[in-house]
Amino acid sequence: MRGSNKSANQVDEANGDEYTQDGRVDLKGNPVLRSKRGGWKACSFVVVYEVFERMAYYGISSNLVIYLTTKLHQGTVTSSNKITNWVGTIWMTPVLGAYIADAHLGRYWTYIIASFIYLSGMGLLTLTVSLHSLRPPPCYETNVADCKQASTLQLAVFYTALYILAIGTGGTKPNISTIGADQFDEFHPKEKAHKLSFFNWWMFSIFFGTLFANTFLVYIQDNVGWTLGYGLPTIGLAVSIIIFLAGTSFYRHKVPAGSPFTKMAKVIVAALRKRRVPVPNDPKQLYELALEEYAQKGKHRIDSTPSLRFLNKAAVDTGPNSPWMLCSVTQVEETKQMLRMIPILIATFVPSTMLAQIGTLFVKQGTTLDRSIGSSFKIPPASLAAFVTVSMLICVVLYGLVFVKIMRRWTKNPRGITLLQRMGIGLVLHIIIMVIASLTEVRRLRVAKDYGLVQSGGKIPLSIFTLLPQYILMGTADAFLEVAKIEFFYDQAPESMKSLGTSYSMTTLGIGNFLSSFLLSTVSDITKRHHHKGWILNNLNDSHLDYYYAFSAILNVLNFIFFMFVTKSYVYKAEISDSMMILTEKPDILTKPNYENISH
Repeated sequence: MRGSNKSANQVDEANGDEYTQDGRVDLKGNPVLRSKRGGWKACSFVVVYEVFERMAYYGISSNLVIYLTTKLHQGTVTSSNKITNWVGTIWMTPVLGAYIADAHLGRYWTYIIASFIYLSGMGLLTLTVSLHSLRPPPCYETNVADCKQASTLQLAVFYTALYILAIGTGGTKPNISTIGADQFDEFHPKEKAHKLSFFNWWMFSIFFGTLFANTFLVYIQDNVGWTLGYGLPTIGLAVSIIIFLAGTSFYRHKVPAGSPFTKMAKVIVAALRKRRVPVPNDPKQLYELALEEYAQKGKHRIDSTPSLRFLNKAAVDTGPNSPWMLCSVTQVEETKQMLRMIPILIATFVPSTMLAQIGTLFVKQGTTLDRSIGSSFKIPPASLAAFVTVSMLICVVLYGLVFVKIMRRWTKNPRGITLLQRMGIGLVLHIIIMVIASLTEVRRLRVAKDYGLVQSGGKIPLSIFTLLPQYILMGTADAFLEVAKIEFFYDQAPESMKSLGTSYSMTTLGIGNFLSSFLLSTVSDITKRHHHKGWILNNLNDSHLDYYYAFSAILNVLNFIFFMFVTKSYVYKAEISDSMMILTEKPDILTKPNYENISH
């Protein structure tokens, strides 16, 4: 496989460079020297792309509800659901992208093809907002239902562009972060430690692109024009793709190992077909490949565990055998690892639904409030999302530099607290957020009533910064939940299914957005029955978002109870190397990237 007589752990005596031990290769399939490829130097090219990609994505999504309501004249519920359905698709397509990468093209080529699809979607979207013929005439009615609606053709072109973009992100999202993590050798203690810190710094870099989008780009869209507001991130995305390509000679690559879905299916089918076969008490009697076979492929062999014991039947040798009748213990354990994470995955659906409100209902609330600063400047409603980013940035830094060090003294855990404990703190914060959002909405509606603005839907003499607490706390919650979620699903996935593991963290956001559409539509429909006015109307001053947010808080409480139940029985996968030892000896590795190797 390596095309060389030297094994992965041999040293090139001519220059003292060590080959990587995790099976990573160059694009031609040759082994790579640790000092020549990978590490923070390679990651710098990857991180630059992600800054611009986040700028492009949030440059579109953050202010999309404003474009749909003011330019395409769609109602509050309709526009919110269109956005959450699109965002849901954005986060679901990575499952397909992960499959293609793991089974066929590899992460690098899957990313390259998808990035150009992404760019074409951005280009078409910029074109649709630039041509007057692709949107209805301007209208300034309070109720957009009284305006001329966008034609079928206008809507078709606009949503085609959005969903081309969604297809492109399906191939980039699960693979770009995994390409970054692949630059660190799992078998090398120091590099493994750097990999553990990679996700914090990965999220840190994402926030810069997000912050730029939520401030500068949103302001451009609201005050200068949508053509420039969409054109700038399109150009930025094109530049970032070029930068990523420029770093090609520095990357380490993982050879496609076959479809993870097929591997899992073989285990499940084999276990079902042998459901009446008893499992031997001695795990050594189960079928397993020789250790040398795994070593030659740069893979890990995993010992049998008693959890999900039924699946162990797939490794019972009953002969005659086929891939759909007999699986190795390692293959069975890999399947177990992916299945064990599913209850945790489900527990993250509800908080992902809350995140969907940032770009929809939170923004619509902002349009009803006083946005003035001084005599001339007005804050774009969508720009408050920048406070989510800033809050998250600050919390991620403080978490790594302060919180982890303090907690490590008490828990003796190199991470300070476990990943599931970190996620649990985020879930509690989501409960608090929705309670505060409900109380804030009660205040907004009371002021609207006091000033006689309920029926007219006029601007309420209340500062938009009234919404600030719910935005800041959302960023704080993300610093705990979202960062831990990405690291958890990557860390707990078996080595041959890392892309699929990464897509788990994205799938939860997709399903959360679809769930948001379902809840918003259902609540809106139910509350309008029997001649009631309804909780969510185009005129928010005459609505009851406070009830909807209170309902969301209750959902979060129930979800937290479910999370506590499923995490109580969760067993972390065993470490497959001694790399965690270095974290005890040199804990600063978790919070300090190797800046000496970043420059290029």
